[in-house]
Order: sequence, then C-alpha cells, then structure tokens
Amino acid sequence: MIAALRRWSRQVDRAGNRGLERVHPGVVRARHQGRRAWAWLWPRLRPLLAFLFRGLALFERGARWLGGLLVRLATAVSAIVTPARAAAAILIAAGACLVVSQFIDYRAVEIGQPGYAGLPQVAHAPTVEARAAGAAHAYLLVPVGLAAIVLGVLGLVQERRRLGLLVAGLGLLSVAVILLVDLPHGLDEGSQASYFAGATAVLEDGFFAELAAAGGMVLAGLLYYARPCRIRISLSGRAASARRRRPRPRASSRARAARSA
Repeated sequence: MIAALRRWSRQVDRAGNRGLERVHPGVVRARHQGRRAWAWLWPRLRPLLAFLFRGLALFERGARWLGGLLVRLATAVSAIVTPARAAAAILIAAGACLVVSQFIDYRAVEIGQPGYAGLPQVAHAPTVEARAAGAAHAYLLVPVGLAAIVLGVLGLVQERRRLGLLVAGLGLLSVAVILLVDLPHGLDEGSQASYFAGATAVLEDGFFAELAAAGGMVLAGLLYYARPCRIRISLSGRAASARRRRPRPRASSRARAARSA
C-alpha cells in the first residue's frame, strides 16, 4: 500500500513538472510582451492621467470656493431671515391662503354618482349647486385671515412672541368654524336629493384649502411663539469665559516649569 502511494505521488510530481515546463515559455513570452506593451502605453497614458488629475484638482478648488461662498451666503441670510421672521412670513402666507380659499368652491352635489362607479377617471358625474367656502359662514374667515396677515406683518417688525399665540388662537377658531359649520353643510345634499336620483354631496378643493390654511396658522403661530430665544450672558459669565480663553504665562525657571508640570 505504501509503495503504491509512493509511485502515485511520483507520477503526480512528474506530471506537474512537465506541465510547468510546458507553461514556462509562454509565461516568459507574455511577460516580455507585457513589458513592451506597457513601455508603449505609458508615454501615451501619462498625459491623460495628468490631465485627469489636474481636472480633479480644479474641481476640488471650485468645490471649496463654492462651499465657502454658500457658507458666507448662508451666514448673511441667517442674519436677515431669523426664525421669528421666517415664522412671521409663514403667518402672512397662511392668512393670505385662508382669505383666498373663501372664494373657492368647497362643496357640490354630484348627480348619478353611483352610475359612474368603475368608469375611468376621465368620466365624472355632473355637479350642481356648487358653493364657495365663505358662503357657508357669511365670509367670517375673511377678516380672520386679514387679521392674521396684519399680525404677521407686526411680527416682522416688532418680534413679539404673544403675536404667535394670537394667530394660533385665530387658527383654532378657523378650524372650529370649518369643522362645525362648513363640514355639515358641505355633506348635506339639501333639496337636490328629492330632485335627482343618486345625488351625493362631495367636498371640493376649497374645503381642504381653507382647512390647510387654518392648520398652517396654528402651526406657524406656535412656531413663532416657541422660536429659539437669545441667551443673555452676564458680566461674570463673560469674565469667566475670558479667563478660560486667556493663555497661561510660560514658566521662567526650571523649578517653576517642574511645578507647573
């Protein structure tokens, strides 16, 4: 058994040696050809690589310059557009949206709506008795929106936190009017149910627009009230901070240096 294993291992060794002897000339030729190809390719590839890395360097410089410009621009804008002013601008926009939404249809009655079920979205049921949002509550939210705009303008000028609470209160009042008055009237078919079969009351874009504007007034008012405040540092705190930043005097002798260490 041991003699057979020895003969088998010798045969494998000889076969491997013959294979290496056959492969070795091809490896040597491939090595020489690779050197020749690299010697021909490198002079032509080197300018392209230099151009590529120069382009990357220019791109890095441009990116750094653009980043510095954006930082300076953001710093300058942050000095003008403070959190309070941004919240006040949102207050003005929400009040204007509330005023505009009062003149948009907030409800309508669709005739024969069940017959259009399953049809493509291109086909819509005919609508009648469309009404603007302000008609449901005698345009009560128009002066509310105007008041929110005025308070937002005052917030831009004076930056008083109580103005935010006033606008948030107006927004809550608007939400209450929309949910308690507009919503029930908007889902009431009225006399159209007796005139037409399959009459269904639906809410239009005006309802959701005024609801979103009222919610924006509440959110913007709370943001204006809870904006980041400036922390005032007392004189003692400034003095302590200056002492911490003051550099320590150097030791004038070896003994003093040893004690300070």
